[in-house]
Amino acid sequence: QDLLLDLDRVNREIEDLPMRGVKGTTGTQASFLELFEGDHEKVKTLNKRVCELMGFPKAIPVSGQTYTRKIDFNVLCVLSGIAQSAYKMCGDIRLLANLKEVEEPFSKTQIGSSAMAYKRNPMRSERVCSLARYIMGLPDGAANTHASQWFERTLDDSAIRRMILPEGFLATDVVLNLLSNIADGLHVWPNVVKAHVMAEIPFMATEVILMECVKAGGDRQELHEAIRVYSMEAGAVVKGEGKPNDLLERIAKDDLFKPVHDKLDQLVDPILFVGRAPEQVDEFIRDEVDPVLEKHKMLLSIESVDGVNV
Repeated sequence: QDLLLDLDRVNREIEDLPMRGVKGTTGTQASFLELFEGDHEKVKTLNKRVCELMGFPKAIPVSGQTYTRKIDFNVLCVLSGIAQSAYKMCGDIRLLANLKEVEEPFSKTQIGSSAMAYKRNPMRSERVCSLARYIMGLPDGAANTHASQWFERTLDDSAIRRMILPEGFLATDVVLNLLSNIADGLHVWPNVVKAHVMAEIPFMATEVILMECVKAGGDRQELHEAIRVYSMEAGAVVKGEGKPNDLLERIAKDDLFKPVHDKLDQLVDPILFVGRAPEQVDEFIRDEVDPVLEKHKMLLSIESVDGVNV
C-alpha cells in the first residue's frame, strides 16, 4: 500500500513538474522580446510551444538564471518516500526472517555468511535498507541548497546537484530492482507462523473468555483480576523457564471460569481474531493493485536486464 501511495506521488510530480522554459540568461525573456520586436504574445507562444515539444505541461512562471531549487527538493522527497517504503518492507522481512517465518530468495550456491556457513542472512533486504537510508538523507542536501541560494542563485548549487540528483535516481532504481527480486521469490513458512500464533493466542483470547463468563453471570472485576494474575504467571513460565504458554490450563482448573471450560478450544480458534483482514487484502488487490498492473502491463511484460548478485 505504501508503494502505491509512492506511485501516486511519482505520477503527480511528473504531471506537475514545470520546465524553466524560454526565459533567457536571467529569466526576464528580454532577448526574446527584442527578437520579436516587443511582441509579448509571440514570446509567450514560443515559451509554450517549446515546453510542449520538450514534453512539459507548463513552464515555471518566474525564474532567475535557473528554476527554483525547491523543485529539486520536491523530486528527491518523492524518491525518499519510495526509499522509506522499501526500508519498512525489508525491515519487516528481516525481522520475520529472524523468527524463521519468511525467507527471501536464496540460491543453492549462495553463501549466507563467510564465517558461519549455516546462516541464511536476508542479504537483499539488508542491501535495500542500506541504500534506502542513503536515499532518505538526500533531500536534506537539496533543502540546504535551496535555502542558501542568494537572490537569483549562487554557484554553490552546481556541484551537489551533480551528485544527489543522479545518485538518488540510480540508487532508487537499484532498490526497486531488489524489491522485485525479493517479492518474486519470497518464501513463507506457514507452520512456523502458526506455532507463533498459537503460542500467543491464549493471551489474545482472554478478552473473549472474560466476556463469555460475564454473560454467564460472573463478576467482571473478579474475573479480570484472575485473568491478570494467571497471565502474569503464564508469562513468567514462558520467559523464565522456557516452557509453553499454560494460561489456558490455569483457567481450565479454576471454577470461576466454569462457563467456558467446555469451549476453551473454540475460543482460541485463530479465525476469530482476524476480523476482515482476508477480505481487506482481497479487496485491496482487486480494487487498488490489479488496476495499476493492468494499466502498466506493457511495461511489466518487458524482461528486466538488471541482475541481482548476492
